[in-house]
Amino acid sequence: MPHPSTFSIVGFDPETGDLGIAVQSKFIAVGAVVPWAKAGVGAVATQSYANTSYGPQGLALLTKGHTAQETLEILIAADEGRAQRQVGIVSAQGDAATFTGAECHDWAGGIIGEHFCCQGNILVSGETVKALAATFQSATGSLADKLLAALTAGQAAGGDRRGQQSAALLVVRAKGGYGGYNDILFDLRVDDHPTPITELARVYQLYNLYFGATAKEDLLPLTPNLVSEVQQSLQTLGFYTDGITSRFNKATRKAFRDFCGVENLEERWQEGEVIDPMVLNFLKKKAG
Repeated sequence: MPHPSTFSIVGFDPETGDLGIAVQSKFIAVGAVVPWAKAGVGAVATQSYANTSYGPQGLALLTKGHTAQETLEILIAADEGRAQRQVGIVSAQGDAATFTGAECHDWAGGIIGEHFCCQGNILVSGETVKALAATFQSATGSLADKLLAALTAGQAAGGDRRGQQSAALLVVRAKGGYGGYNDILFDLRVDDHPTPITELARVYQLYNLYFGATAKEDLLPLTPNLVSEVQQSLQTLGFYTDGITSRFNKATRKAFRDFCGVENLEERWQEGEVIDPMVLNFLKKKAG
């Protein structure tokens, strides 16, 4: 059985209720094995000869009201292979627990902090988990931003002793998924890549472009000059054929909406006479 050398961080944001995991491993498709999370319940990272039943079972225990530490103790008590396991758990109340079995390969260990835990095995040194912890505590932005910053810092501090191969980011929020139909705010995976954390950060930025939300106060009013600019770009791309009018008329609205649909930007579409600056920049870049 391949033994994945892995480091991960599990975190909670008390302001938004977001829960999530970021992980990197010298193991293909680590995102299919390590991260498990459920909005309003908790998040689990299971690794080092990972017992993937820790994910659903851990979330079920958290749902019943067990703390992260209680959940961890119940899981490992029932597992005869616990000496080879490593797991990190954070509940929706923000309490955290981490465990490293005595037979995990050096360097192996973990750190618990306020609203997070981090752990790793077959690492260059313990500096990786120290960097994960310190960066998560000092970073700003959303939970996803902080998790990715921590993962990047962990790699820079040494990372896996065997190298890199895959990385993943899983963040959940109540009704945070596409269209509000589920709780998956981010489920991004780089399954096989020479620099998976860098690639994960790139995919994360793209995902934010397509599905992120701009604050209402940052939306741009569609002034006559801006409408002309939009019409010219849409005309260049073949969506608009009615001539430059400086008016956000029915033809312009339809052309712009068609463009957003084709480019998968419908989540950033605005009904009023305003435009998301992210969409505007994308349109201008696309039109050259």
